[in-house]
Amino acid sequence: MTAAEQLTVEGLTITGLLRRNARDFGDRPALTTGIGPDAEVLTWARLRAEVAVLTRGLGALGLGRGDRMLIAMSKRREHWVVDLAAVHLGALPCSTYDTLSTEQIRYVATHSGATVLVLEGEEQLRRWRPVLDDLPNLRAVVVLDPDLAPSGDWRFVRYSDLSGEPPTEGPAFEALTDAVTANQPLAVVYTSGTTGEPKGVVLSHRNVVYESLMQDHLVATPEHPRTVAYLPMAHIAERVLGIYLPICDAGHVTICPDPAQLLPTLLAVRPHGFFGVPRVWEKLAAGLRARLGALSEEQAAVLARARSAALEAFHLRSAGKEVPDALATRLGRLDAEVLRPIRAAVGLDECHRAFSGAAPIPTAVLEFLAGLGLPVYEVWGLSETTGAATVSTPDVFALGAVGRPGPGIDVKVADDGELFVRGPVVCAGYLRADGGIDPATDADGWFATGDVGVVDERGIVSITDRKKELIITDGGKNIAPTRIESLLRAHPLVAQAVVIGDRRPYVTALLVLDDEAAPLWARANGIAADLAGLACHPEVLASLNQAVAEANAVLSRAEQVKKYQVIAGPWTPATGELTPKLSLRRKVIDEVHATTIESMYT
Repeated sequence: MTAAEQLTVEGLTITGLLRRNARDFGDRPALTTGIGPDAEVLTWARLRAEVAVLTRGLGALGLGRGDRMLIAMSKRREHWVVDLAAVHLGALPCSTYDTLSTEQIRYVATHSGATVLVLEGEEQLRRWRPVLDDLPNLRAVVVLDPDLAPSGDWRFVRYSDLSGEPPTEGPAFEALTDAVTANQPLAVVYTSGTTGEPKGVVLSHRNVVYESLMQDHLVATPEHPRTVAYLPMAHIAERVLGIYLPICDAGHVTICPDPAQLLPTLLAVRPHGFFGVPRVWEKLAAGLRARLGALSEEQAAVLARARSAALEAFHLRSAGKEVPDALATRLGRLDAEVLRPIRAAVGLDECHRAFSGAAPIPTAVLEFLAGLGLPVYEVWGLSETTGAATVSTPDVFALGAVGRPGPGIDVKVADDGELFVRGPVVCAGYLRADGGIDPATDADGWFATGDVGVVDERGIVSITDRKKELIITDGGKNIAPTRIESLLRAHPLVAQAVVIGDRRPYVTALLVLDDEAAPLWARANGIAADLAGLACHPEVLASLNQAVAEANAVLSRAEQVKKYQVIAGPWTPATGELTPKLSLRRKVIDEVHATTIESMYT
């Protein structure tokens, strides 16, 4: 589909769609917190009423059009209410990661020029308190915990003091709703800062509405679809899937505040759509493998036949070929009898839209899940493209690729292999420290993504690497590390893999043990050791030797891993090696693990 064939989104805004939902679907659930009998449900009518209350309260604090507001809060209903109230005032809300260091907090708070800060509890206040006096634009700090407001500090305001009964001046709130325009800035999302200082990406109403309706256009789901919000609210995927898409669909979001409770939440909700970063799908696959390992010989044989049929159909569709009627009929029966109950065990038996993005996912994981009737389709995009710019769909996809550009979106490949994107999902620009917005595109509307890739004859895009992460060995060979890392991460013991070799004579790797899977593997193999002990255990090393050998078997000689070192881990955003989006901070890794890296070259 060309840029001229765009979806119709003119005049649609998040504020207008929220009003529609409250009017037409007021009694339907919008937000549910928790699962089971203690779950709290917020209908669309009640959600908008709470937004109206807080809009009045934030307006009284002076928050207005063009102002920025930072939100340091976990996933809870107030996060949605605060965010949408700011939007009605024409302000730009921005959720921050709860893993930011004090210096990172200082940078985002200073650069954004935020006038209002919303803090949840004692932990947030502890991390933000050191920078508050250095923010000249800060007018108010809203705290959800009423006991946090220190006496004598005029800046602190209790959230409860801003809430109450719905305002009587209904026309004023409706006027704010009507005043919002489609091209108006809606929110700021800060990038991870993997290659430099984070950038404040400014998204418009048109950006997020187009992205949301594009998803519905490409892969249909039932009306008022059920979803689960479990990723950080600062993540572009959760912003779209947890806030904007449900508003466009009048869907029902169940908030999962603790990622450790994701499986119980999936089982309770049975979502119609689910997005996971590769690590989530890898852990899900590992759990299913362990479950299937306990099957009897007879059950395993039945499952093998069903998986074989599912994989055959998956590979045919991946190659752009038709699935024969006989195979489709047989698979339909086997899926209902064998595979669907397995998907039900993880709450994904009603999932119509299963996507992976943010980083490459091992194809072995995709094939394993597809063999259970759970094809996971890769998407590609950035914060600057409001999330997905290309989408794999059941009708058009290729294993290991990231799909075709969505309707109205163009992708081109530059002479050096960098991918450029143009279309209605490309952001309004980057926030300047003075509140202005710098364009993110060239004069013709093209955005340089920094990703290197190719487009095949079907128009399907494949990402080969980040432009700034390409390795050039001292022999002049250009090597894409992410492909090698994806192959290494396919082993269940490996949580992260980092390939090294820039300006080096050969390629090496750091392999970080999975702090969940490795202990289970050790117990199954009769090994009593902690992560540090496993990192040097002969049986672990033997298994990883095999993993490296299997990866090397499909790599060119220049790409092959000559040496590796095992790191006990775990790596987290708190330890510094990962961004809040769980991407690798390569510069930090090079510095922190310099001695280990050098040992592989001496």
